[in-house]
Amino acid sequence: MENESEIISLDANDIKRRIFTIRGKQVMLDSDLAEYFGTITGNLNRAMKRNIKRFPENFCFQITAEEVLKCQFGISNQLYGIQGGRRTLPFVYTEQGIAMLTSVLHTERAIAASISIMEAFVEMRHFIANNAALFDKISSVELRQLEYQKQADKKFDQLFEYIGEHTETHQKIFFDGQIYDAFSLLIELIQKAEQEIILIDGYVDVSTLNILAKKQSGVAVTIYTFTKTKLTAQDVAVFNAQYPKLEVKRTNIFHDRFLILDGKTVYHIGASLKDAGKKCFGITLMKDAGPELMKKLKKIKS
Repeated sequence: MENESEIISLDANDIKRRIFTIRGKQVMLDSDLAEYFGTITGNLNRAMKRNIKRFPENFCFQITAEEVLKCQFGISNQLYGIQGGRRTLPFVYTEQGIAMLTSVLHTERAIAASISIMEAFVEMRHFIANNAALFDKISSVELRQLEYQKQADKKFDQLFEYIGEHTETHQKIFFDGQIYDAFSLLIELIQKAEQEIILIDGYVDVSTLNILAKKQSGVAVTIYTFTKTKLTAQDVAVFNAQYPKLEVKRTNIFHDRFLILDGKTVYHIGASLKDAGKKCFGITLMKDAGPELMKKLKKIKS
């Protein structure tokens, strides 16, 4: 550290770069002032605390860690106790606080440095005053841009939400070997149901139940399948023990496979769920088929 009484020449531009605005006030960091005044930061702040009545909040205040990061002081290492750094949050001084520091430090260097600092503050105030109209215009443009961006983001969010709720792939074809893709889409469809899933599939087994297990909690499942399948009563009981409730009804009147969600959305499925992706097949959304199919199912005896 240089001698406290040694008078040095300060660069006005360097001083201006160390003046920033926080809480609506132009301030300087305690460590920067200590450097200019030829002392250490601890001594500078101790002098302030010994004369605390001379330093009201509009002269000096301690900043928060968030304010440090927001203002990008370049002292984050100091904040977090890196070797040789400080472990306390910095104090900042306004123009009046810097003038008061000069009176309590009583060194020629502090007096000389404070003069240069005061001049820098004055120049910055003149610059801001002379360009106030320009700053207002820039702020106005920025505010309009922010408002436009906010409105645009809101409209895009609404658009994407609408697309997500209303867009439906009417047809999807899977080629042989696309087992993972096929099962992924089937699970996605199963999870759309909010109250009830009806599966019409002549050939079901445990692998079919593994897909249906991905349903939302509380959604009931009814399977219409052939009289003779590999699905046993024990398989159904095990499923219901964890994912209630599944009901299996036997019928031979259907040739094709259908998936009905909440009694209204119907998908025609070209392969049994257990064989999805093993050979080329398609899944097709059938518009307005729900009521007719549901009417037919009600006629089937359990």
